Amino acid sequence: MRTSAVAAASGYSAQQVRDLEALGVIPAAERAPNGYRRFSAAHVRALRAYRELAHAVGPVDARHAMREIRLTAPGPGAAVVGGLHARLNGERERAVAARRALAAVRAEAATDAEPVDADSMTITELSYALGVKASTLRFWEKAGLVAPERVATRAGTARRYPLAAIREARVTAALRAGGHRIPDVREAVAALRGLGDVSRSLAALDAHLDALTRRTLALLRAGALLAEIIESGPGPADFISGEHGSIPLLTSISDASQNPPGSSVT
Repeated sequence: MRTSAVAAASGYSAQQVRDLEALGVIPAAERAPNGYRRFSAAHVRALRAYRELAHAVGPVDARHAMREIRLTAPGPGAAVVGGLHARLNGERERAVAARRALAAVRAEAATDAEPVDADSMTITELSYALGVKASTLRFWEKAGLVAPERVATRAGTARRYPLAAIREARVTAALRAGGHRIPDVREAVAALRGLGDVSRSLAALDAHLDALTRRTLALLRAGALLAEIIESGPGPADFISGEHGSIPLLTSISDASQNPPGSSVT
């Protein structure tokens, strides 16, 4: 199978096929007597698996995973795929937890009675309740995400977190655990302070969950192809002869240096 044929079968351009071969994503092609590359169905399978894998976990991690899967024994290769599933599932669990917490806080804001002093917490109490360090709460305060009060003490002043600040800290903790950046969290907190709702943040989490579903389905589609690659094991083109026999052909040049300017292998 010529380069143009494998490109048409995989959906990549001829140059992308050559780039992915150089990166070790697919096995090295055999060379015909005239020097042209000769590909096989195994190359098409690897390219299709990589396409789905890149959608699921990103091109850089997909390249690393493909190299490892192709050049290791079935056990470690299967473990790589299992780890990718676990990572996506962890992302989903954090996003679901963040959405649940945000929805609960919004519901509380609509039904709470007038706050009293007894509702407030110290920094130690709040850090324990949220499972974060006191230094994290101070950082959130500096970033404008949480606004505690200052109360006089014998030693000077101390932070006191009234109900509104506790709510801000809960929203911040939930969204940060869900992988949201500080600017995104600041927007959600601002909505809460402005007596508005946090529908935009909830919508963003829903969009994130939808994206995770698409990525998970891509990983599942890649799974059947990866199982065939793992079961078939490395081929002769995946090894080079060394002083002590054949050794796996591993790429020692970084992905960045292997990508020709202007080409794309995502």
